[in-house]
Amino acid sequence: MNCVIFGAGAWGTAMAIHLCRQRHTVTLVPRRLEHALAISDQRENKDYLPGRRLDESMQIGMEAAPALMDADLVFLACPSKGLPELLASIGPAARSARPRMAISLIKGLDQASLRRPSELIAEAFGDVPVGTLSGPSNADEVARGLPTALVLAAQAEDSLLRAVQAAVSGPSMRVYTSPDVAGVEIGGTIKNVYAVGAGLCDGLGLGSNAKAALLTRGLQEMIRLGQAVGGRTETFLGLGGVGDLMATAHGPWSRNRALGEELARDAKQTLAGLVSRKEAVEGHRATETLTRLAKSRGIEAPILFCLHAIMYDGLDPRAGVTALMTRDLRPES
Repeated sequence: MNCVIFGAGAWGTAMAIHLCRQRHTVTLVPRRLEHALAISDQRENKDYLPGRRLDESMQIGMEAAPALMDADLVFLACPSKGLPELLASIGPAARSARPRMAISLIKGLDQASLRRPSELIAEAFGDVPVGTLSGPSNADEVARGLPTALVLAAQAEDSLLRAVQAAVSGPSMRVYTSPDVAGVEIGGTIKNVYAVGAGLCDGLGLGSNAKAALLTRGLQEMIRLGQAVGGRTETFLGLGGVGDLMATAHGPWSRNRALGEELARDAKQTLAGLVSRKEAVEGHRATETLTRLAKSRGIEAPILFCLHAIMYDGLDPRAGVTALMTRDLRPES
């Protein structure tokens, strides 16, 4: 298939490398012209995925309309914060080109409207089917061709969904399908929040018991919040929920887990430095958007709310742990 990826961060670049291995025609379109020129000249994304050579067949796009002209699959891989701007720039060309499917690789909610990425994409792309591809997927491991399993969620005709599943799958990537777009997107968003919490456990030296308890109870909050927006319980027990959570909470590469460790050392300085980071740490923004979503739906999510208080209200991390441990006693379920 003819595949176009908008967003040349680590994940977008890794997906482009993987699709080249699958013998697809691949165009990677960075957000900035100077970045596109550098990647095209060096055949490497030194800013976000250094050390991973780009296949000579991979095209580096400079403009949206030419890249979309004959596209079958369009992947969107920008940070969640940048999605509205990206859609404003490519939406008209996408409506005209009418690819077979648009696929979100984005993990986060729109800060203004609290809508999911697929909802924004569907509005911008018109009648193009929209899906989301998620799961435990460290970009460097995907680029290296290490085994990866993901879930493709979409409301689309079976024949199209199977065709896209087969196109993305290969010896190093196994793709499952699901109709639960809302559940997969919420799982991919909230797992970043609890990965920050796991990093806090590590940074505070709370031990394995505490970290396991946080992730287990965090999974329950994930299910409650996901169900409230129409997600299925089984989705959160699969790759798009607990699978992605485990990888992000334990992976040494995880930016969200690392953020938690930094917060444990010096929360004020860490939060002040977030704006200058080259790569987005989605767990910080997700904590704010999901807290608003949970409170608007009347959902109990004490771990989420505690992490929000630490990141946005200046709560001392150890005081947050004490507050969680001294909540009223109750049955587990």
